[in-house]
Amino acid sequence: MWLTHTRSTLDQYGVGAAAQLEFTPMHKTLRVQLPDLRYMDFRVDFSKKTFNSVVQLCKQLGIRYPEELSFCKPLSVDDLKHNYSEKQMKKKSSATVKNGTPADTNSFIANKTHNSSNGSLDRSAASHHSPNKTPISSPGGTWRFNSNNGVGSLNTTMDSIDGADDLSASLSNSPLHPSEQARNSLLRPKSLLERARMNVAWLDSSLSIMEQGVRGFDTLLLRFKFFSFYDLNPKYDAVRINLIFEQSKWSIMNEEIDCTEEEMLMFAALQLQVNLQVNQPQPDINSGNEDDIDRALNELQISLEGSHVASTPADIMHIPELADYLKFMKPRRFTLKGFKQYYFTCKDMSLRYYKNSESTNEEPIEKISLRGCEVTPDVNIAQQRYGIKLEVPASDGMTDYIIRCATEDQYARWMAAMRLASKGKSLADSSYDSEVKSILAFLSMQHPAPAPVLNPESLDIQPEHYMAPRFVRRIRGKAVQRILEAHANVKDLPLTDAKLQYIRAWQALPEYGIALFLVKHMGHKREELLGVAFNRIMRMDPNTGDHIKTWRYNTMKVVHEFIGGYIFLSMRTKDANQNLNDELFHKLTGGWV
Repeated sequence: MWLTHTRSTLDQYGVGAAAQLEFTPMHKTLRVQLPDLRYMDFRVDFSKKTFNSVVQLCKQLGIRYPEELSFCKPLSVDDLKHNYSEKQMKKKSSATVKNGTPADTNSFIANKTHNSSNGSLDRSAASHHSPNKTPISSPGGTWRFNSNNGVGSLNTTMDSIDGADDLSASLSNSPLHPSEQARNSLLRPKSLLERARMNVAWLDSSLSIMEQGVRGFDTLLLRFKFFSFYDLNPKYDAVRINLIFEQSKWSIMNEEIDCTEEEMLMFAALQLQVNLQVNQPQPDINSGNEDDIDRALNELQISLEGSHVASTPADIMHIPELADYLKFMKPRRFTLKGFKQYYFTCKDMSLRYYKNSESTNEEPIEKISLRGCEVTPDVNIAQQRYGIKLEVPASDGMTDYIIRCATEDQYARWMAAMRLASKGKSLADSSYDSEVKSILAFLSMQHPAPAPVLNPESLDIQPEHYMAPRFVRRIRGKAVQRILEAHANVKDLPLTDAKLQYIRAWQALPEYGIALFLVKHMGHKREELLGVAFNRIMRMDPNTGDHIKTWRYNTMKVVHEFIGGYIFLSMRTKDANQNLNDELFHKLTGGWV
């Protein structure tokens, strides 16, 4: 705990005669690795909470919405092989800092530091609270580039950068290849368990950096932690878009998220287009006649009018419906049953199927409610497979269904309907048509062109710089040719559009935005996998990743209200001047939408 309130006495802080204090500067140099793997040195306030330090740093970097990012500690390959709690039992001595107090982080070590997020419900009212909740502010720090900052591959050295504008300009585009030190620090998880162990590195946002064992000149990684990117605007977010692009690129290259071979080639093609456009003049995004207000009004008009529902008076009461023949299968263990064709209808967020189209006036074979469902694409362009994996909540967990479409157009229409249903929206929603178009555009980029538009001999393309290792081994000598064929589909994209297309394609992957954690239920020795996304929590199979049970935030209002209520009650003190903070109470118990 930092003693930042100079007007308070040591007794008010709960400091006794036997206490050991450390006299140290509040501002120290921190080496930060950015999402594009560049290392930079910054002056950071070590006395502020990690969240506030990230906000201050993002302000220097010119990144809007800093709440999407956080600091995490560098991990080694050995850290992915064991759970950290088990590893610490063997190496307790390595968890102590200079004064013998265990370093307090979000998950690394069981902590007892004041104001930590772990065990927040266990804090008693007698615990000592800082008289001043907000540390004294200080002037902004300066930054400097280290000689090993990852720009060496460009054969340039930058001793200093004057002004935030110059810094933002340098961060809008990244070096083509990171430094050797940065490449060696990359981790490639080989299983879902190792992916989950990577999340142990995040710092606790409610504690200061120094309280978590970080000292001056230590290295921390700045990464996007919450994958819900708000208002990505090329006019204001050149740095933010580039860093999101870089983090998504390395997550795919390191196989932190899975994709198909066609998707990998599409990502490689988009990355190649970005590299080719870096040194080309780009259109001025500020020269357009349409300003932000006009753009917002157009989006509002589309959302109000709808895009595919007929606007004539006769069709106002009409409920949109999809109907077509699809192949269908319920996966079962130890069975050799294949797909059977049925006639499906989708209406009012319900899926019904019949033997044929003439049987629609009869009772359906089965009616499937799509509320709270999970939808996963199962597409292979080369094999002409356009499948949809559907997981529907049931009393004993999740019921699996597999639907197979005949064409891309049919797949796009049904996939869009089920994606909207998983969000609680019906076919009447105005976003249906745009969802169909985005799916078709995503598929079209995966089709190889008849012939590449670039000569392979004119470019020095190293496949390992564009593709994950397993795909490089699989394609071998044909990798460059396949990348150039895929590049023909995106050859006309300017720099920013190519980055945004890469980000959108990354967001369309089935495993996007799911943070994995290893958990053990009370009384059980077996480890299970818990996935946390922006709208749901999933209990998952640690071997296959299948969803065993899903809880959506919008259906957990009562549960969240109790959790938030008890957190609020645990923050009460015996201070006579304490007032009831009803605004904080509603924030903690309000739930999510």
